[in-house]
Amino acid sequence: MPYAASLSTHNDPGVAVAEALGEIIDKLGPSPDLALLFISGAFVTQAKDLAHAVNEILKPGTLLGSTAISVVSGEKEVEDQTAISMFAGNFNGYATPIRLGEGVPSSDGWETGEDQGFDPPHTLLVLADPFSFQTESAIGAWRSLLPDLQIIGGLASAGNAPQVNRLVLDDQIFDSGAVGVLLSGSVRVEPLVSQGCRPIGSPLIVTKADGNLIYELAGQKALSRLQAVVSELSDDERSLVSSGLHVGRVIDEHRSEFGRGDFLIRAVLGADQNSGVVAVGEQIPVGSTIQFQVRDADSAHEDLHLLTSSIVAGDGALLFTCNGRGQNLFETPHHDARTLAPLVSGGALSGMFCAGEIGPVGPQSFLHGFTASAAIFRD
Repeated sequence: MPYAASLSTHNDPGVAVAEALGEIIDKLGPSPDLALLFISGAFVTQAKDLAHAVNEILKPGTLLGSTAISVVSGEKEVEDQTAISMFAGNFNGYATPIRLGEGVPSSDGWETGEDQGFDPPHTLLVLADPFSFQTESAIGAWRSLLPDLQIIGGLASAGNAPQVNRLVLDDQIFDSGAVGVLLSGSVRVEPLVSQGCRPIGSPLIVTKADGNLIYELAGQKALSRLQAVVSELSDDERSLVSSGLHVGRVIDEHRSEFGRGDFLIRAVLGADQNSGVVAVGEQIPVGSTIQFQVRDADSAHEDLHLLTSSIVAGDGALLFTCNGRGQNLFETPHHDARTLAPLVSGGALSGMFCAGEIGPVGPQSFLHGFTASAAIFRD
């Protein structure tokens, strides 16, 4: 098999990393093209030693890693517990490591560590510190520089303050900025982004807006349109609206019909009764198609299962799921992992719980919340 995942929850860091590495080597052998290391719990302070052991024993072509509040491996989500999760793979292509500081990348902003070019990349796997890296600005810059590049990853979640999280890039450890790997060549990476919402009402055209303020929908005051949508809902759905309403903006307006996966989900921040204006957490251009959305455990479950039902099984996968999901959202543990693991050979799934998830909607990549974002590898 070209990909493998491993997990150890042993409380001794030396034993834990040996267990995780032994499982990877048994399945793949040494020197994979790419390895990812996810570290949670008490091992966060030992990220440097753990990364050193992985480099010395496994000798991956590129090593990428992050600390997290919880990790994923196979069908398991190990929440709020000390653990090491690893992913490794061999593929037909190239993995070019990059380091990004706290600023926004420019056209010459790829710090590859080597004074040489690389094949045009099709995928960027990125792990970032939420306190120091301008993730949304960086993704916007990447969209302009490399419009065909899909970006998948997440924000480190082990710490609630600056310089607590750790990021791993080969033999280096960072407490700020971002690290990543650019994938090029014939290796295929299919994204899956489940934002956990379901639509209510019908799609509406934005006919007047300014920034993140929507004044009119289909020629009527935005709030009036929203109230009309809510009036047709069941009591249970109205309860969901009152606990948190969202709006989905269609990214690819060239489609004739819109369904799950076509909307970028953002929160509705508020509304003004006098003007009828609705404020949302995203700039909404005039002419956009939007649809109001609700989110709960049932909606998140339905959304993920509908999206995975059309996915062809892959050889390996990385999962970046929100730290607000897991047992915080679902009644049972391991929800996202158990849904995705059957889609990959031998349960070669690894990942982490994130403070923000990155993945594409249509042809463009975005930073999300309460989302499960996955990269499915195929060779």
